[in-house]
Amino acid sequence: MVCPATNPRARQMLSTVNAGPNPGGHGDHGTGAAPTSDGGSSGGGVEFASREDVERVLGEKMKGKNKNDYKGKSEQMIEYIKKLRTCIRWFMELEDGYLAEQEKLRSMLDSEERRHVEIEVQMRAKFEELNTIIQELQRQHASLQETFRKEEADKLASIKSYEEEREARIAAENLRATLSEELEKVNQEARCLSDQLKMIQETSKRLQEYNISLQQYSSSLRAEAAKDGETISKLQKEKNAMMETLTGLRDHVNSLKIQLDSSRSSQQESIKQKEELKKEVGCLRTELQQVRDERDHTSVQVQSLSVELANYKEITGKSSKDLDSIRIKYSALEDTCSSQREQIYMLQHQLAAANEKLKRADLTAIETMTEYEEQKKTVKDLQEHLADAEFQILESEKLRKKLHNTILELKGNIRVFCRVRPILPDSDCSGTEGPVVSYPASVESLGRGIDLMHHAQKYSFTFDKVFNHEASQEDVFVEISQLVQSALDGYKVCIFAYGQTGSGKTFTMMGKPEPSEQKGLIPRSLEQIFQTSQSLQCQGWKYKMQASMLEIYNETIRDLLSPSRPGSLDANTALSKQYAIKHDSNGNTHVSDLTIVDVCSIKEVSFLLQQAAQSRSVGRTQMNEQSSRSHFVFTLRISGVNESTEQQVQGVLNLIDLAGSERLAKSGSTGDRLKETQAINKSLSALSDVIFSIAKKEDHVPFRNSKLTYLLQPCLGGDSKTLMFVNISPETSSVGESICSLRFAARVNSCEIGIPRRQTQMRSSDSRLSYG
Repeated sequence: MVCPATNPRARQMLSTVNAGPNPGGHGDHGTGAAPTSDGGSSGGGVEFASREDVERVLGEKMKGKNKNDYKGKSEQMIEYIKKLRTCIRWFMELEDGYLAEQEKLRSMLDSEERRHVEIEVQMRAKFEELNTIIQELQRQHASLQETFRKEEADKLASIKSYEEEREARIAAENLRATLSEELEKVNQEARCLSDQLKMIQETSKRLQEYNISLQQYSSSLRAEAAKDGETISKLQKEKNAMMETLTGLRDHVNSLKIQLDSSRSSQQESIKQKEELKKEVGCLRTELQQVRDERDHTSVQVQSLSVELANYKEITGKSSKDLDSIRIKYSALEDTCSSQREQIYMLQHQLAAANEKLKRADLTAIETMTEYEEQKKTVKDLQEHLADAEFQILESEKLRKKLHNTILELKGNIRVFCRVRPILPDSDCSGTEGPVVSYPASVESLGRGIDLMHHAQKYSFTFDKVFNHEASQEDVFVEISQLVQSALDGYKVCIFAYGQTGSGKTFTMMGKPEPSEQKGLIPRSLEQIFQTSQSLQCQGWKYKMQASMLEIYNETIRDLLSPSRPGSLDANTALSKQYAIKHDSNGNTHVSDLTIVDVCSIKEVSFLLQQAAQSRSVGRTQMNEQSSRSHFVFTLRISGVNESTEQQVQGVLNLIDLAGSERLAKSGSTGDRLKETQAINKSLSALSDVIFSIAKKEDHVPFRNSKLTYLLQPCLGGDSKTLMFVNISPETSSVGESICSLRFAARVNSCEIGIPRRQTQMRSSDSRLSYG
């Protein structure tokens, strides 16, 4: 069916085509509405009965002998145009039929809609009529019920009139005995009801006491909530206090949840008591109904006795004296019935009182529910405050990491500390011209400068921090603790000790396990890492620690944690593993076949350090009884994940005890000790070459010239944090070596590796500031 909105335009177009000029060239115009009977003659005998006929006409192709036969083609075109006109007429007639059918369907639809509206109106009228009938029936039902009540009242009156005539003495006495028994039963039931009412009163009293306890508990909760608000405000001022109070808040919320659960259980108990009261009231109502049924049964018995009395009168004709006695008994029975009515009235009054108490219990339960909702809202507010506090802690932790890293970058990504070894007994610490080592007292050099006297000449050096011979292990660790924190924050940190043999490098790094004041930087750093990681667990952080320990001896890597490693120096011939150093695209360093141990506590790491100390290569020289003959490298890989924020960090802490530098002529090394000394001096020289190449920003940095420099390649650039400890001896005999070590450290201190620290300082100040 063609859409009516487009029918006039389509018919106009078809009429225009149908009424166009005669293609034959005669100039005659068609009428545009030829009758259907002309379709056959004008269309060359073609009739259209279906869509297939139209498609067949449209699919006809022109026939001609050659391309230049225009006359034949024009005749064929004229014939084809006639067929098309016939086709168009057929379509127009078909469309007219569709339009007529559409109008017919529309008229039918309108008639159906009108009929539907009429039926709907009739149904509404019928519905209103039925409502009227129902109301009328309800009124009739009410009137019938009123009539029924009146008839029942008349019936009771007639029963009373019949009760004036009673039966004989024996039947009346039996009735009296029966009534006395029933009265005793009613008295017992009344006593039971009074006991139940007492129980209800006691239950109501307990509910009131429970309500008072709930109110006191609510006031205590509000007081605790006020205290929590004060605690939260204190949390926002100080980070450490915030974390401790956060733990207290969590415990308090758990206790609130426990108290809330107890409140819920108490509420459920009150609901159960309410249900029990309802059951007791139902029992009272049932018993009251039983009393009413018994009264009706007594009335029926009285009626039957009245009938028997009438029959007996007719049969025996009792005397008036007997009738008087029967009337007296009747009056007594009436008194009994009236007393029963009073008891029933009292029971109804008690039932009403019990219902009132039940309503009060319902109100108490509603108040309890309201207080419960308020407490629930209070707990929700506390949880929201707790979530805000946790969010602020996370944000403050992010800010702390950012500021901490900025501070370390301002101090320099590579820093140099100097430490003077404590004075040993029987040591020569002063020459003929006075002490060898002195410390300037000027403001700009205080705590950062050191002076050495050699051949009456003064050599002055300035570093980021200088520790004199009186500095304790704790004083030294306080200065590097920030670098250790950077490893937990996800940075690569490298701390190594440099200096001549016997200058106290191993004591600085490892120290002594007993007493605890002499513990070195490595055990103290590990203690700080484990303590800080445990304190961050409350913020959602979980850390995984992996430790490895190796030494570089004569340019050969040795695994100090290998279970098959012997303790002798000649064990390198028996080792079959080849330890290759590899760097991945993320800047991480891996040594193949190296033993890596997962550690969870400081005790495990201490055990591994003892094992590594027993396996490390040491030897005796003229300068040191126990000289470290290898570079010791302790690596701790730290992986942290925050489950709440899905943040991940990966840090590396490298703590290195370099072998001591020494002069061959002074150490008196020969044989294996000579090879060891040459290898040590070569690797230390390669380390200085690498640092100076990085500082000069040369294209090629010779990391591969030594196993030590190639292993430390990721720690000597980028955003890595590197700290060099230069250790010197205060003895006069070691002044030359000390000056060489301090000159090398001064050159390292003047280098800018990674983010230049001195470019971040204000240009207005010419004096150097303290970065310690």
